[in-house]
Amino acid sequence: MKRAFGLAALALVATLLLPVTASADTLDASSNGVLGDTVPLNTLLVFMAAVLVLFMQAGFALLEIGFSRSKNAGTGIAKILTNLSIAAIAFYAVGFAFAFGNGSFMGTDGFLLQGFGDPQNAFGVMGVSDATIESKWLFQFAFCAVSLAIVWGTTLERIKFGAYVAYAIVFAAVIYPIGAHWVFGGGWLQNGAFFLDDLGLTGMQDFAGSTAVHLIGATGAFAALLLLGPRKGKYGPDGKPRAIPGHSMPLVGLGILILFVGWFGFNPGSALGAGDVRFGEVAVVTLLGAAGGVIGAFITTQLMQRTIDIGMVGNGMIAGLVAITAPSGYVEAWTAPIIGLVAGLIVVAGVIVIDRKIDDPVGALSAHGLAGIWGTLACGIFTAPRFAQYNAFGDPDGGLIYSGSFTQLATQAIGVVIAFSFVFSMSYVTFWAIKKTIGLRVTDEQEDAGLDIVEHGMYGYPEQFIPLPEIGAGSTGPAAPAYAGGGTPATVSAMTPVEVTR
Repeated sequence: MKRAFGLAALALVATLLLPVTASADTLDASSNGVLGDTVPLNTLLVFMAAVLVLFMQAGFALLEIGFSRSKNAGTGIAKILTNLSIAAIAFYAVGFAFAFGNGSFMGTDGFLLQGFGDPQNAFGVMGVSDATIESKWLFQFAFCAVSLAIVWGTTLERIKFGAYVAYAIVFAAVIYPIGAHWVFGGGWLQNGAFFLDDLGLTGMQDFAGSTAVHLIGATGAFAALLLLGPRKGKYGPDGKPRAIPGHSMPLVGLGILILFVGWFGFNPGSALGAGDVRFGEVAVVTLLGAAGGVIGAFITTQLMQRTIDIGMVGNGMIAGLVAITAPSGYVEAWTAPIIGLVAGLIVVAGVIVIDRKIDDPVGALSAHGLAGIWGTLACGIFTAPRFAQYNAFGDPDGGLIYSGSFTQLATQAIGVVIAFSFVFSMSYVTFWAIKKTIGLRVTDEQEDAGLDIVEHGMYGYPEQFIPLPEIGAGSTGPAAPAYAGGGTPATVSAMTPVEVTR
């Protein structure tokens, strides 16, 4: 297996070193006076939006670490950084071309950001904006990284680190790009091609990725969980779920607030420019959707749990944001709190029902999956005719409440089913192959010890696990048993946390 990873790495390096094909890049266009007066401003807006979306990785890290037990707190940092890096190279090499190049099934040009020709006419669906290709790539890569992060939040505390690496390559190079291409990259679902046209249906609407980003990520997570199984002790002898609390709700809350701020790059940035100033309208819609999600979750957790569950309210905000992502460029502002409110209702009920059979520590299947489905369907109900006509995708008469027609709603539903089926089948096969080769799950003893010491040879919170005399100036030996290299899980898990007093 080490040899296989080595060969894969060598192949990737060789690909990156291939002579690039001639193409007109941004510098050439600028030198020749091709770039218009609006290019710098639009490029700056797309770049800033991309940075906000990339900052969401910090939000995912804090949320996942907070929902983990302290013995698994450190591994989340290595996971986020490693997956972000792998995805960046894979998306640069082939993923972006598959996602946004020309073609109904998948893109066929723009690999390694080369060979795409005139940068102002390249990557057709994004031709509405004259922002530079490089800024568009950065923005769309940030989306890919978010979708991948969604997968891993559900697998906390029991997955092998090597599984991250293997799946990240396939996901960022093939699964996400093709799925995203179909839905909002200029592919056949967005354009109403193939049998959709034969059925008299229009193109699918997904402004910023309720399906293309969030449902795709949640679907990959679902496939992983079916093969991975629950954490030890999650289900009792009677089969009923037990709570395994995370170690820090303040970290969870901070992570959610970072995601909230990042979403103002996510949705408004999808306008891909400042020319029509639509990003301001989209930002208002985004905020109202998030607010509706919190209120919906607040109501539902009181009704179903007789308490104000902190995690549920937080997931209500995420669900509201996920749900408003697809409609954010298609609906009037008054509909946003309604869409968010329904998402808040769905996420709490979804977490409770899913938890009975599937161990999803962060509630991503509900917050990103179910809410993503609802948000996509909401376009078929609430899309305003003026936005449908302006965006030039879907039924120009708008959604159900405007047109009285189920055309757009049917298109949205079919798109959800197709996107889910493709991503699930591809992800399940990938995770099955990982399980049969390098392995998907750590051993029971390793899970007891915690992934920090098992995978990384150190603790995220060493003072809770390492006796004080073994830390710092008073140390006379190794800081912790060398479990990763040959120690025993018993010696690690038996260590008693020491209360440190100053």
